[in-house]
Amino acid sequence: MRWGLLGGCGGIVGGAVVGGLMAYQGLGGVFWLFVVYSGLTGVALGFLGRHRPGGVVALGLLLGLLGWLAWTLTLDPLRRGETPTWTAAAAAAEYPRLVGDLLAGAMAGVLFPLLARFLPERAEPEPAVAARIVIIGGGFGGVAAAQRFEKLRARGRAVDVTLVSDSNFLLFTPMLAEVAGGALEAQHISAPVRACAPHTRFRRGEVTRIDITERAVVLRTGGLRDERVPFDHLVVATGVVPAFFGLPGVEERGFTLKTLGDAARLRAHVLGLLELAEQESDPRERARQLSFVVAGGGFAGAEAVAELFDLVHGVLRHYPGIDPEEPAFMLVHSGQRILPELSDRLGDYARERLEARGIGFRFGVRVAEVAESAVWLNDRTSIPARTLVWTAGNRPGPLLSGRKLTTDAALRVEGVDGIWAVGDCAEIPDPEGRPYPPTAQHALREGAQVADNVVAVLEGRAPKPFVFRTIGILCLLGHRTAAAEIKGRRFSGLAAWFLWRGIYLAKLPGAEKRLRVLSDWVIDLAFPRDITVSRDA
Repeated sequence: MRWGLLGGCGGIVGGAVVGGLMAYQGLGGVFWLFVVYSGLTGVALGFLGRHRPGGVVALGLLLGLLGWLAWTLTLDPLRRGETPTWTAAAAAAEYPRLVGDLLAGAMAGVLFPLLARFLPERAEPEPAVAARIVIIGGGFGGVAAAQRFEKLRARGRAVDVTLVSDSNFLLFTPMLAEVAGGALEAQHISAPVRACAPHTRFRRGEVTRIDITERAVVLRTGGLRDERVPFDHLVVATGVVPAFFGLPGVEERGFTLKTLGDAARLRAHVLGLLELAEQESDPRERARQLSFVVAGGGFAGAEAVAELFDLVHGVLRHYPGIDPEEPAFMLVHSGQRILPELSDRLGDYARERLEARGIGFRFGVRVAEVAESAVWLNDRTSIPARTLVWTAGNRPGPLLSGRKLTTDAALRVEGVDGIWAVGDCAEIPDPEGRPYPPTAQHALREGAQVADNVVAVLEGRAPKPFVFRTIGILCLLGHRTAAAEIKGRRFSGLAAWFLWRGIYLAKLPGAEKRLRVLSDWVIDLAFPRDITVSRDA
């Protein structure tokens, strides 16, 4: 404001001088007009010329010319009831006023920097020291937190954010079963963390320890020594890993679906068994090779068995020696119905659709052991098979000693100052005191909320509790069939399948990934699935 006032004072003085000279010389100058105009020019120079002092005189001349065009040739004739004419004759008639306007603007430009020298320099405020924020985990919760911190920093919040993860990409896990089934390319459902959060410092490595006393995380990057990354606030979003509960053979022989590598190994294993089975003469061994068992009746298990079925039957045309009735698929679940998160009606629908396609179920039993050629259940029965897909349990990784972090409603880890947790690795209470489910839609919103809460604490405000109601639940059942509940409304069959694909396609990070996944789906509709397997797979 003071620069504008200073410029206005300089402009008024300059306008008075120029107006007096023009009137004295009889050049048609109007004293008060030059004073007012030059004062306004000076105000503009005060705000604009502060940032470009070297060109302030030229800027004054430009404003003088614009003022002559706008007022003398346009507005002043209108004020007198005349029609403005931008002609050479009209401009020549008003030439003395042009000279006066240019002189007034130049005079304001000359006086402004001269007067500015007498103003005392105002010290710029010291920039706020940025709080060091470290996020562990590059999944939905961690990336959502980093993205929200970037928006807050763009609004002036002083935060310095580092995201640490052992992989450099965000994996869109809802589509992982389709990668294992060969319907999608692996790289199409992953997005680089550096692209998702371009203004966040990223460090790739494994966090081996959190030093609460020294406020640092110990990071193993493959170098000669471990690295220490200090923090003022820490957000833990490490997700979960498969839990095998010490069952014999499950970890060694079972296949999981947590990473892109898991999906690629499972697909290669299934296609390799088809190659062996077509050449196998022993009927019992052939049956083992063509039997596929999935443990776990939740979303991951139901989608895995459906995609395995689609993969095998989608490529059997390349294996004429295998009868389509030979492959067997079995889902083992400790409960009495699959998909307990859905309503009874949709859960029953999902089971009936899978049974109609030839998928069997064993309810009320658990996997007890996995041998080389059979899966043993806790009722002392066995299923001859060389494939077990394990989706029956998860737990936090070794960094958290396999235990979930308990937080309050504001996402703060209980008993530790400055430590926050979101996503599957955290047990976050809802308003009724029950833990929120470990889904992507919750992790995304928890990540955004934890960033807001951290900044609130830094600014001395109280953090807000996390409150969210599940929008919907979707489960893919293969063969253009799905089951879904969206805000209490139930969908099934082809409509739910379109809904599943539309929603998850929209949720993919980036237009490029959406286009690539869409092209994979179109190709999958028109052509059989690829059976190429790398020799190293």
